Amino acid sequence: MNQHLTETQSLRAPFRAAEPQETEPPAVLARLAEMAGVRFNGDRPWDIQVRNGALYGRILTGWSLGLGEAYMDGLWDAERPDETIARLLQAGVKRRVVKATTRLRLGLRALAERVINHQSVSRAFQVGERHYDIGNAVYEAMLDSTMSYSCGYWKDAQTLEEAQLAKLDLICRKLELAPGQRLLDIGCGWGGLARYAAKNYGVEVLGITISREQQSLARERSRGLPVCIELMDYRSLGGRFDRVVSVGMFEHVGARNYPVFFDLVDRVLHPQGLALLHTIGARTTARGNDPWIDKYIFPNGQLPSARQITEAIESKFILEDWHNFGPDYARTLMAWWKNFHAAWPQLRTKGYDDRFYRMWKYYLHACAGLFRAREGQLWQLVLSKPARTGTYRAPR
Repeated sequence: MNQHLTETQSLRAPFRAAEPQETEPPAVLARLAEMAGVRFNGDRPWDIQVRNGALYGRILTGWSLGLGEAYMDGLWDAERPDETIARLLQAGVKRRVVKATTRLRLGLRALAERVINHQSVSRAFQVGERHYDIGNAVYEAMLDSTMSYSCGYWKDAQTLEEAQLAKLDLICRKLELAPGQRLLDIGCGWGGLARYAAKNYGVEVLGITISREQQSLARERSRGLPVCIELMDYRSLGGRFDRVVSVGMFEHVGARNYPVFFDLVDRVLHPQGLALLHTIGARTTARGNDPWIDKYIFPNGQLPSARQITEAIESKFILEDWHNFGPDYARTLMAWWKNFHAAWPQLRTKGYDDRFYRMWKYYLHACAGLFRAREGQLWQLVLSKPARTGTYRAPR
């Protein structure tokens, strides 16, 4: 099993399935849950089934982090945890908790965000080492054959494979790719888009990633095509490209670095070129990341808001198109969960333990809840330079 996974798991307590324990929740937690239409030990799919009364103390002291860690430790379950999270978010429980009990702590955290660049060059490879390098076996089992680890486009799709192929082709059409062009793919993942664009649109592609596991498999999968996959931070890039694309990478850039990111795109993009940004977006502007996601899934991540993006691009680019299909992400995440769960017997033989299973289950379901509650959005922006001539017409 991958060394980075072993190191990460060694920091966590061993998994112990909690014994059922009937206790009454504190009144404050019962009220907050009831506001969302969620009950402790209720009989609906989204109700929280308490397996150990220690759950309540975990929530009261850690809130989002405590809830997620308690799930990993088997202190609670739900038939539909995605619906549990969606209902809590829709009811604004998180905002009420922040306002009532954690204002000082979050104020200090926001100050730290302003002082510390959590997405600096020295930290850039951390998310690759701790998330993307856990072993390609997990992602090969969970994803479709294109190895697309971003939201599918379900407009006319019935399967995950169809949704991801539709997304890849939509991106290529939005970029108006044509044979002979050079495409830069910032955050290329396992090379699915680079491979698709080279095979179907005749372009030459440079893809960059901060994950060694991704680089290795992307190079293997794109062998024989005009595709080059390099391990590097985007801030090290140079050259000139007809088209620039970034899919599912901007969530790792951080608000302090948005101007740097778009300066780079401006510098390498041909005056008549097009750039496409595919990113998760937050409904409101906030600093930092969810503490559970930050600790266990995407260290140093940050979801951009519409305001943050527009402020960063307005001096450099024309916004040609802004396409939102956020609800498609909930469906994508649940398709990933179905694949992961089906493959779990084989994954267990590769050294992944039961706590990893519960961590991954919570990750996929909690994120599905985020999009179902419409707190999370999925945006595709098409950008051009002011010097570009002609009228852009976005396909759907």
